[in-house]
Amino acid sequence: MRYKQFGSTGLQVSEMSLGTWGIGGAGWDENTEETRLDAIRSAIECGINLIDTAPAYNGGVAERYIGSVLKDMGVRKDTVIATKCGTEFIDGKYVRSCAPEKIIRECEASLRNLQTDYIDVYLIHWPDASVPIAETMEALDTLKRQGKILHIGVSNFSKEQIIEASQYGAIEAYQPQYSMVFRSNEAQMRWAASQGMGVMTYGSLGAGILTGAFRQLTTFPESDNRNRFYKHFQEPMFSKVMKVLETMDQISAGRGGVPLSQIAINWAAQKDFVSSCIVGAQSRQKIEENSAGFSWSLTAEETAALDAAIHRYLDEEQ
Repeated sequence: MRYKQFGSTGLQVSEMSLGTWGIGGAGWDENTEETRLDAIRSAIECGINLIDTAPAYNGGVAERYIGSVLKDMGVRKDTVIATKCGTEFIDGKYVRSCAPEKIIRECEASLRNLQTDYIDVYLIHWPDASVPIAETMEALDTLKRQGKILHIGVSNFSKEQIIEASQYGAIEAYQPQYSMVFRSNEAQMRWAASQGMGVMTYGSLGAGILTGAFRQLTTFPESDNRNRFYKHFQEPMFSKVMKVLETMDQISAGRGGVPLSQIAINWAAQKDFVSSCIVGAQSRQKIEENSAGFSWSLTAEETAALDAAIHRYLDEEQ
């Protein structure tokens, strides 16, 4: 595993983080509880020390899995936990509210779920226009003064929203969607990194499309998050992504058949404005396979070939 400094926080984090939306279970592939728990164990064993989660991931199920594994393995102090506030999963629906009293309540619930007395990085999951950001930040600053959270961050915020939030407290982490198939946030990521924020990307494998596992249009179950959150699983973008995969196939062949996921992760992780890439693999096999990608790096020529394909086929989709 490779490691980077997480902005100006003083934390050193693995270049790959474990994402747990899928491990939580709702809206993703069906796996046994033991498979999900073992996925978390395998991430720790592979040197991943940053785990991303949220109470919205199946109503706290993902957090509870993490808390159980970290306690059993005795590695809490060696693990950086990033969880979120402001969005809950209630009766199968995502409910957003950044009201101060809800922030405080969610933090207390997350601490219980995670079996810890502090959260390393606490992110506002989505902006909430119905609540003044000053009120939300006041609640977060209170939690920080109490030692219940160490660093405040945001996910899915615009630059203007981050600047506004920064008037009321230090924003030390930024979590945007970013991958070879979604680059709209790149300019803001560069800016955030220049401001000393740790930048952790989600959707780093495009919900699996960059692994090469989906070579034909796929009909997912109605509840599957790939139906609503990622437009590249529909035409016309799907066919364009398939053209980019052809370049990835060529690089893979030249490297003796490395998995495409390793190429996609390295493409993002090697950016100097990216601290860590969140990858939501749900099994030991996939986590070990993805982690093995950090034993090598893309060459400048390989990166240029990928960028050329991305610009040719996907620029108009951004």
